[in-house]
Amino acid sequence: MKGLWLENNQLQFRTDLDIPEPPPGEARVRVLRAGICNTDLELLRGYYPYTGILGHEFVGIVEQGPEHLVNQRVVGEINAVCGKCRFCRSGKPTHCENRTVLGIVNRHGAFAEYLCLPVENLHCVPENISTEAATFTEPVAAALEIQQQVPLSANDRVLVVGDGKLGQLVAQTLALTGCDLLAVGRHRDKLANLEARGIKTGLADAVTDRAFDISVECTGNPEGFAIARRALRPRGTLVLKSTYSGNLSLDASSLVVDEITLIGSRCGPFPAALELLATGKVDVQPLIHARYPLTQGLAAFENAQSRGVLKVLLEISH
Repeated sequence: MKGLWLENNQLQFRTDLDIPEPPPGEARVRVLRAGICNTDLELLRGYYPYTGILGHEFVGIVEQGPEHLVNQRVVGEINAVCGKCRFCRSGKPTHCENRTVLGIVNRHGAFAEYLCLPVENLHCVPENISTEAATFTEPVAAALEIQQQVPLSANDRVLVVGDGKLGQLVAQTLALTGCDLLAVGRHRDKLANLEARGIKTGLADAVTDRAFDISVECTGNPEGFAIARRALRPRGTLVLKSTYSGNLSLDASSLVVDEITLIGSRCGPFPAALELLATGKVDVQPLIHARYPLTQGLAAFENAQSRGVLKVLLEISH
């Protein structure tokens, strides 16, 4: 089969990959669409040592698996877990000690014609969600995870730093809580997407220091972290939503003095994400900047790394 293969930080398009055979408890999915994520770009830069097929945001059709799923359009949670370790037993499977992660850790990913995932990871896509929109299920779920971790109310002043793919989805999902929200970034055209949905936006100089209860860092760069940190009042909460390719320097003493709560946040609830997409409460169409066939995957990655580009989709099959 065809796919995009990463090895020694080099990406290549291959046509000689084996079609995967699902082990017991797993299904084989024919991939329809897949989205290039910042994590994919960080893996290319060496964020984590990975060899194999990249990609974890996808929608596809089950070709081999349980009868009730065969020929169904599905999306899939990316962590394949053991079900036996202390984290699995305590209801925290995304931290399974023995997990593999689709296109990230010891499991081939979605930038190929087929992938395999445990049946329990798969969620059927409602008919009224387009295939393109369904590719956003994983990042919308990741955005929703913040609300699982931090209680939010209309009284909370919340800052989202970053107007990229993730920042846009985080802002849209947080806006649904009714909190006092401000989203900041560097690109007025991207911020316009959020303004169209009634969300307050601004550039970095719109941020008042020590004025926010919660800030969410979605840039993955030190400048974004600095803005998010200085915006917080004492006993505020700083949510880190991005992966960082290098080490981050921070003033640990100020975190102690201001009693700041620091929260890492990644994978989230798929059913809730599909519900938001089905009801149109999150709009992902403006985030799609380009579409490429899998055969032009290298060009797609080059475009995805260009400044100002939001989501690039790979069209893998029909």
